[in-house]
Amino acid sequence: MMKKDRSRIIYLFLVFIVIILGLGSRKYAGVMPSWVGEYAGDALWALMVFLGIGFIFKTWTTLKTALAAIVFSYIIEISQLYHAPWIDSIRATRLGGLILGFVFLWSDLVCYTIGILIGVILELFILRVFDSTEITGG
Repeated sequence: MMKKDRSRIIYLFLVFIVIILGLGSRKYAGVMPSWVGEYAGDALWALMVFLGIGFIFKTWTTLKTALAAIVFSYIIEISQLYHAPWIDSIRATRLGGLILGFVFLWSDLVCYTIGILIGVILELFILRVFDSTEITGG
């Protein structure tokens, strides 16, 4: 799969856009179709993980980035099966809850996979249109 140096500026911008969309999907869930309000935040969270890993490891292939994002996302979801006072106190904070979540759901694994696939498609098909001098550097 595609191997190019990613522009950290572009990826940072995309991370911020996805964070805004994810928070908006939670805040305005009541005015969206129920399936969007229910699942969009989880898919966007995983897309943000994909973009964040791409930002940090800018020379990794798309496949390696996607695999790292899926492993990270699945581990976070599986960790929700573990409840101890110390980790639940982290989850009780706003940031801790957004990152670690609260309750294990199989549907979240599907959402994470979809979000990461969106990242792969974004990287392979949309960002590829930029001239290599535009997406390298940063």
